[in-house]
Amino acid sequence: MTAFIKSLMIVAVLSGVTAFTYPTRTGTPEAGQKAPEISLPNPQGKVIKLSSLKGKVVLLDFWASWCGPCRQSNPDVVKLYEKYKDQGFTVYSVSLDQNKQKWEQAISKDGLTWENHVSDLKFWYSKAAEDYGIEAIPATFLIDKDGVILDTDLHGKSLENAVKKALQK
Repeated sequence: MTAFIKSLMIVAVLSGVTAFTYPTRTGTPEAGQKAPEISLPNPQGKVIKLSSLKGKVVLLDFWASWCGPCRQSNPDVVKLYEKYKDQGFTVYSVSLDQNKQKWEQAISKDGLTWENHVSDLKFWYSKAAEDYGIEAIPATFLIDKDGVILDTDLHGKSLENAVKKALQK
């Protein structure tokens, strides 16, 4: 009987592990690679392509309204955007939310004033998250004016320094 219970416990644990796994990821694009295209709707339903921002330095920011660390980093992203938006810098925010209302409320509450907010509201199953190998958020990619990834997961002063350098090219 004890062996049977042990077997059941092992099956239960293994079942629980597989129930919460994320989709298989294709790998994270790296610095020097062309940024994979993203084509998703904004809150008003208009599709915005990442490639439409070619000619600008872009911070591709994966986040969600329910992500505490994302929300904590938003004030820094807002400051960076406000400081460099007139010099050719912008932000393309991909939300991994499932609830449109919560997504829109977070945009408003956090003062995310840039235009490029997109989401398919598919949570971790977003094609964009799959294409970029996203397994945790916040996740960022700094993209140059030609659509090439310069660096990944930059934050704070290192992000600002990289943005300044990219804008000088």
